[in-house]
Amino acid sequence: MLTNERQEIIMKLLAEKQTIKIQDIVEATMASESTIRRDLTELEEQHKLERIHGGATVSERKLQEMSITEKSSRNLQEKVRIAKYAASLVQDGDCIFIDAGTTTFQMIPFLGNKNIVVVTNGLTHVNSLIEQGITTYLTGGYVKAKTSALVGPQTIQSLENYRFDKCFLGVNGFHIEFGFTTPDPEEAAVKQLARTLAKKTYVVADHSKYDKVSFAKIDDMKNAVLLTGPLEKDTFEALEKMTTVEVI
Repeated sequence: MLTNERQEIIMKLLAEKQTIKIQDIVEATMASESTIRRDLTELEEQHKLERIHGGATVSERKLQEMSITEKSSRNLQEKVRIAKYAASLVQDGDCIFIDAGTTTFQMIPFLGNKNIVVVTNGLTHVNSLIEQGITTYLTGGYVKAKTSALVGPQTIQSLENYRFDKCFLGVNGFHIEFGFTTPDPEEAAVKQLARTLAKKTYVVADHSKYDKVSFAKIDDMKNAVLLTGPLEKDTFEALEKMTTVEVI
């Protein structure tokens, strides 16, 4: 088994159990303990997990999430640039889903001249959408205080009533092997469903999200078009093999 295959198994086990023993990994991969220890060391150096005695656990940072206030000021100019481009892809008559998030929020001022319908699970988006005169539907659900996102079974049930021309999602990380991720499994579930209900899905994420891996997987990179900021040439070429990437 190749190194990247073993390490992918390790990350999947972590996603399921949050804490795993070396023996669990040995049994899952049929590799020696010494090989697994090397894998764990490499993954820890990449900040993908934390080593503990006899095994590994999810890195604390993977479960933590900044508040929407903290996120909104980071790479703001790049986020606005990406958002403006994303908004230009929306056509009159479209029904779209706009995910809760700081980059998706920046799309709204560029949508005001379009005859569209928007469904969102972002509480922070609602006033701005209304100010732009956009027909807006808000999902139900539990309000996640840190991100002002609506999540949970009621959100899922509400979303199932809609179909979208386009879906715009924010993420906490995008990674060639581990795809699009976010810290909260409930938010991941909402994003996963919204993607399946849309003809086309776009992930809007500034370049700082590259190579970051959070706890909950949203989707494989091949299932969405990635709109991001400037990347190194070799990084762009590697990502392009996985999905459609547009650098804004």
